[in-house]
Parts: sequence; structure tokens; C-alpha cells
Amino acid sequence: MDEQEQEKPDFITKVSKFVPSVGKPDYKQSLNSRLKWSGVAVLCYFILSHITAFGLQESGQYEQFFYFQMVLGAKFGSLVTLGIGPIVTAGIVLQLLVGSKIIKWDTTKPEGRKKFQSWNKVLAVSLCFIEAAAFVIAGALPVEQNIAIKLFVILQIAGGAIIIILLDDLVTKWGFGSGVSLFIAAGVASQIIIGLLSPFPDPSGRIVGAIPGMITSIMAGNFALSITYLIPILTTMLVFFGILYISGIHVDIPLSFASLRGFGRTWSLKFLYASVIPVIFISALLANIQMMGKFGATVDAEGNSCNFIGCFDLNGNAKSGLAYYLTSPRSFIVQVADRAILSQGGTLNQTSTNQASTIPLSKELLRATTYGLFLALGAMVFSIFWVNTAGMDAKSVAGQLDSMGMQIPGYRKDPRIMESVLNRYIPALTVLGGIGIGLLAAVSDFLGAIGSGTGILLTIMIFHDLYERLEREDTEEAHPWIRKIVGE
Repeated sequence: MDEQEQEKPDFITKVSKFVPSVGKPDYKQSLNSRLKWSGVAVLCYFILSHITAFGLQESGQYEQFFYFQMVLGAKFGSLVTLGIGPIVTAGIVLQLLVGSKIIKWDTTKPEGRKKFQSWNKVLAVSLCFIEAAAFVIAGALPVEQNIAIKLFVILQIAGGAIIIILLDDLVTKWGFGSGVSLFIAAGVASQIIIGLLSPFPDPSGRIVGAIPGMITSIMAGNFALSITYLIPILTTMLVFFGILYISGIHVDIPLSFASLRGFGRTWSLKFLYASVIPVIFISALLANIQMMGKFGATVDAEGNSCNFIGCFDLNGNAKSGLAYYLTSPRSFIVQVADRAILSQGGTLNQTSTNQASTIPLSKELLRATTYGLFLALGAMVFSIFWVNTAGMDAKSVAGQLDSMGMQIPGYRKDPRIMESVLNRYIPALTVLGGIGIGLLAAVSDFLGAIGSGTGILLTIMIFHDLYERLEREDTEEAHPWIRKIVGE
């Protein structure tokens, strides 16, 4: 693509100007103001998640879409049924096309990044309508058999998704952090609180909250069931501290000011260099693969719905095929505990989710292996694509540091020299960090952490990144609570 072609805007770039968006502020926002705008966006997200789309049948059950809801900040049946799905899916498509050089955009240059953002905006809005129509037509949402009602439901869900896109834009330009990350964290955090403390039973009669369930089972003398409640609590704590430890691993690059001798700083390159973004992308890809199980499915003699992805039981759980081996045995540790209890002659409560499991342990181990490898390798690929398209590669970082008047002590001030030094670390951290966070998400799922392992991983990483960003902010005029959080 020559320079003349780059300067001439294409059709999508022209169309993107007519897509609704939030304008940038004309003045510098204070930290308090930015935090308020982020709070407003999250509050709007929660309100939308509790507004049921008109025209849906009340008998709709959405437990089978738990993973989709968890990683995409969605709530089926509400106006945020799609959650951040269109935003992330649009990013996945463009990342793959640009990363594989099918679309030859140089995203290290402003022109390439601008074109990427324009296409991403138009594609995300288009996917709002495409995904809403797909969910309704495929039967993922129980809608009355009326074309007008179906069309109205599609418009409601697509409209809700467009509002989420605008709220994400609001947080990016006026708020603090990322709207995509905040919506995921808000949804998962609420599920973790419910999973820990809710005293109410689910449709099967099993108490939802792990702590009330454990106390109740101990009082009833059912110690075997209390273990199945205790294990998720312990694994959630293990995942929490494990993620905090790994996210703190970093490499420090010494820097100094070229014009001021004796003054300098360090530039920390985290082991999880691309942060949580690769897991969001690969989780969204897996969630979309799960959703494909609804398309063109036929029901067999046992009541399972099957298509080219695999077979799903009445509850929407994968039983065979590609879908089975690309979904996590999230209660894998609990399954092992249940089998051990039963092998010793113990008994489990009838509501135990694993008592009726007849799947051989060897098959579950193979499933865990394929899921873990797919998550690790997929996160690695998206980590590489994200670093190259988000201006985090060695060349871009060297240019940023050079523009700040920084140099590496012992080397002359030249961005090419700085780039060569950063190239010793950034590519390796990109690959290893992507594999590391993918494996961390998979292991967290295997442990059966409350809120799903991937969900709690995303939430902890998001809050940890927000905390680190707060530490770098000028909190002198911030609310006293904020200063206490950052230890000032």
C-alpha cells in the first residue's frame, strides 16, 4: 500500500464518521471526575443488565451460557445479552487479519492505527445486529414465534450492545481505565459475591453460596458435601494469591534523562507484558465456539443437540466433539474429591454436581490437556498480535522513551540502540507472558474457583492494573478514600 493510498480514506473510514461515538473532553479531567465517569458507566451497565428484553418467554433458562456471560460481561435475556461480545469479536477478527498480513496495515504508524480503529468501530456496531439476529434465530433466546416480536427483540439487544460500546467509549475518553475491563470485572465480582455468600438454593435445591452451604452441610452432619463447598473457597484463595504473585514479576530497565545528569528512573517490563488482553480475546473466541453449538443442531435419540461442533446435553454442557475438548472441566478438582470419597465408601448429597458423573477420569484429563494447550497457545498468538497493534513493540516503546528525553545509561542517545536493548526482553516477555497467562487461566478453571477460574483471573488482573494506574496518578486532589487505597 503506497502513501497515496494511505492518505485517501476508504469507504469504511468514511462510514465510521457517522457511527455514534463519545467526543473527547476539551479540558483535562481531574482524577475524581474520571473516576466518577467510570462509576456512572458501570452503574448504567448494571441497570441495563436488569432490564429484560420485551418479547422473551419467561421460561428461558440460560445456565448453559454461564461461561459466555462470565468472560464477556453479558447477562442473557437482558439488554446486555451480548455484553462486550461485539467489541471483542471485532478486535479478534481485525487482530487476526492484520497480524497474518492479510490486511497490510502498518499499525506502528498513526495512519495504520487510525484505520484499524475506524474499521473496529464499524465492525463492532455491525456485529451488534449480526450477533443479536444469530442468537434469536438459533434459539439461544426463547422468543415467541412471531416475526415482528423477533425483530423487536433483535433491535433491543442490538441497541443494548451499542449502548455498551458507547459506555466503553465514555470510560476510555472521560473515565479511568477501560470500559471493556470494568464491565467484565463488575459482572464477575457480583457472581463471586453471590457464589460465596448467597444463602438461597438453586433450582436443584443446592445452596448457591459456598460459605452458607458449607455451614449448613456441617450442621446437617453431611461432611462429604461440606468438602465440595470448601474446595472452591480454598481454590479461589489460591488463585487469588497466585495471580497477584505472578502479576508482580517484572524486569527493570534503567533509564536516565539525557539533559539532566544524575536523574533517572526504571522502566518495568512485566512478565505478563500484554496484561489480561490475550485471555479476553481467547476466552471470547471459546465463548463464540460454544455458541456455535446452537446453530443447525439436530436432536438425537437421547435428547442431545448435535452439530459439527459437537453434542450438548439438555443443560447445554458439551458431551463430545470439538466443543467438549475445548471446554474446561471447571469442577475437575471437586470431581477428584468426589471420586475419592465414593471409593472410600462415603456418600454424597444428591444435589452434588459431580455425583452422577460417569465420564472416565482419563477422558477428563485429555480434555483438560487440550483445553489448557488451546488457551495457552491462543493467548500467546493474541499477545503477539496485541503488542504489535497497540504500539507496545520494542520500536514503538523506544520511540516513546526517546521523545521523553530518556536514554539507557552507558549507551549513547539513539532510539535504534534503545530498540535493540528492548528487543532482548519485549519479544520474549510477549510470548512467555501470553503462554503464562493462558496456562494460569486454564489451571484456575481446573481448580474450580468461584466465578470460574478465567473470570476471577480477569477480575483480579483488571483490579490490579487499575491499582497500579492509581499509584501513578497525582492523587493530591483525590478523595481521601482513594489516597488511602494507594497508601498515601
